[in-house]
Amino acid sequence: MNYKEIAKETIGHLYKAHTSIRKSGIDEKLIALAELRVSQINGCAYCCGYHAKELFNLGIEQNIINQLPGWKHTNAFDTKQKLVLEWAETISYNNNDWQQIKEKLQQHFTEREMVELTSSITLMSALNKLRITLAEED
Repeated sequence: MNYKEIAKETIGHLYKAHTSIRKSGIDEKLIALAELRVSQINGCAYCCGYHAKELFNLGIEQNIINQLPGWKHTNAFDTKQKLVLEWAETISYNNNDWQQIKEKLQQHFTEREMVELTSSITLMSALNKLRITLAEED
């Protein structure tokens, strides 16, 4: 189903929000990292491929991208990246310890960055689910 064409205005607003997040000033690598992790959690094959390639094009080495599913067990990611990944998982899995993670985020990110990051994570989940359920298989 060509859901982007069927509901052009609605889906267009989602993509405009995505563009707005990308222009917000938060480090694009952090946003792309969060989007790839969310896509992995949701199982969106298309989005995983897209965001892995995007991270590579942003200068993240392939061996680092390959370690993303096991990010908790490697030193490949810096403190901010680990916080972003922890926040992405907390939101995606609807974990109850979100308040503790939020407090850690506040030590490294501005309120604006936290809003943009959280918006990116929740929006990516919605885009993943649209793609998985309504798009033709890749």
